[in-house]
Amino acid sequence: MPDTPQTPPAAAEIAALRAEIDTLDDAMHDLLMRRSAVVGRLAGSRAKGSGSPLRPGREAAVLRRLLARHGGPLARERIVRIWREIFMASSAIQGSFSVAVFAPPGQSEEVGLAREHFGPITPMRVHPTAARALAAVSDGDASVAVLPVPAEGEAAERAWWAWLDTPRLQVVARLPFLSVTDGAAALVVAPVPPDASGDDRTLVLFEAETRASRSGVLQALAEAGLIAPSLLLARAGEATLALAEIEGFVSVDDPRLAALPWARRTILGAYAAPVAGDAA
Repeated sequence: MPDTPQTPPAAAEIAALRAEIDTLDDAMHDLLMRRSAVVGRLAGSRAKGSGSPLRPGREAAVLRRLLARHGGPLARERIVRIWREIFMASSAIQGSFSVAVFAPPGQSEEVGLAREHFGPITPMRVHPTAARALAAVSDGDASVAVLPVPAEGEAAERAWWAWLDTPRLQVVARLPFLSVTDGAAALVVAPVPPDASGDDRTLVLFEAETRASRSGVLQALAEAGLIAPSLLLARAGEATLALAEIEGFVSVDDPRLAALPWARRTILGAYAAPVAGDAA
């Protein structure tokens, strides 16, 4: 009898590993289908109501939990990208979702951040001004707007935060969630209030005295018990606008705000604090 051909040991091992991967793929697909079914039930729940499916605080809390338990060769960045796509698929099940991006001519960082966060197949339109991007959200033509992070000394037409229509529109997220050293950043504005993630930053706009200094504003915040990792000052006629990033999720009735010496105190929103990327 002729000898039966033998499978080389290396080929047999590869075949076994590929079969194991196929089994895992099927298991993951089963879980995705089960998850989608639960999301579908949530979308039809009377308890949920008919509001926006956007819950950036909860999404951030989920990602933090997964990253805290994560190990092995799969990069943290990949975990975030996979679950961001799952989040957006869930949002699509619960209702239509689209994005308006303010990207000045010759500047595409915000578009890239929006695509990375909301996914490549989410409908997205780029606008030449912040006002038009925000108007798209106000008019119901877009679910959220993505705008540049406020910067010191920026031109008046780019200082969208100084005239944001709060509380109807509020900042609800900061991009990217996985922090990148010296990388571009953007803020997400939506017609819904932000939801706490457990580790948050609140943006508060103050109208201080004409000659207010950075050190004076920071001292007033500290005396009220508010910690501000960053502070931006802008002159507006006879007043000084101070935009402070405050540690924690601050509500409008927080007694620390009432302790401040300025009459105008406007919460522009809040967002989950970024988490460390793979380099960290």
